[in-house]
Amino acid sequence: MTIQGKAIAVRHERIDEAAAGQRIDNFLLRLAKGVPKSHIYRILRAGQVRVNGRRVQQTYRLVAGDEVRIPPLRLAQPGASAPAPAGKPLPVVWEDDALLVVDKPAGKAVHGGSGVSYGIIEQLRSQRPEARMLELAHRLDRETSGLLIVAKKRSALAALHDMMREGRVEKRYLALVSGRWTNALQHVKLPLFKYLTADGERRVRVSADGKPSHSVVRLVKRWRRFSLLEVELKSGRTHQIRVHLAHLGFPLAGDDKYGDFALNKQLEGEGLKRMFLHAARLRFSHPCSGQVLALNAPLPHELQSFIDYLDAEDSPEHGPTL
Repeated sequence: MTIQGKAIAVRHERIDEAAAGQRIDNFLLRLAKGVPKSHIYRILRAGQVRVNGRRVQQTYRLVAGDEVRIPPLRLAQPGASAPAPAGKPLPVVWEDDALLVVDKPAGKAVHGGSGVSYGIIEQLRSQRPEARMLELAHRLDRETSGLLIVAKKRSALAALHDMMREGRVEKRYLALVSGRWTNALQHVKLPLFKYLTADGERRVRVSADGKPSHSVVRLVKRWRRFSLLEVELKSGRTHQIRVHLAHLGFPLAGDDKYGDFALNKQLEGEGLKRMFLHAARLRFSHPCSGQVLALNAPLPHELQSFIDYLDAEDSPEHGPTL
């Protein structure tokens, strides 16, 4: 395959801690954006890429201190897709040399794909061109706001993935639901099954064939028509909070997939124009230092304004979590 564009001369890359631990093929794909994957794997098979002077398989995992020889490559001409605009800087809740936690606004995908040209991670990379690595440690739905962890080192990313898989990252969300929730504390354990609609859209439903899923729901505040809940995720399934609560008869206010669509239309007229789900709290041990981080993101203005509207409309009852 002929690749149009500018050739890159032989280069040598010294692997630092940020790049250590990743596979050589993924390292090259990220480093040589615009080069087809087939070409990357061809030069690996041909032995044109050397690590410490030796040939390596595509599955080789880089070690800090490795020296990688990369042969001349010819990048594709830019212009096939526009770079992510830098945009307004995202609110940073925590940052050090290993990780970054931002307060994600609603309406933005965490990454490009599925009809979205770019997301939060592409925006961050555009705003921070000097960063050697920025990778999502987890995900939030497009319409969910709140705390999002981004790793700046490969070792931190691997540790965070292990911690999340083992349930050692405490995630708590604030959700406004239609109806009067009665229990101060309720464990919801309902298996969730992912499927595609006839239009090819991803959906989730409660099903015995699904994966085990566990949400802990605490009542924060209640009005005549609505309840504000804090939901702690013990598992991290797609759309878990939305589907668990809707299945129990308490759809999220403003949810356009699993919600009460007539109510959502009414809520738009009352000032709520988005889904009321916010990743409000994170608590975990720092993946490198072990320091316990307890991070909080207050409700965005549009959600707090709707709470104030409900307070003015109807005297609230407070739950035990406040």
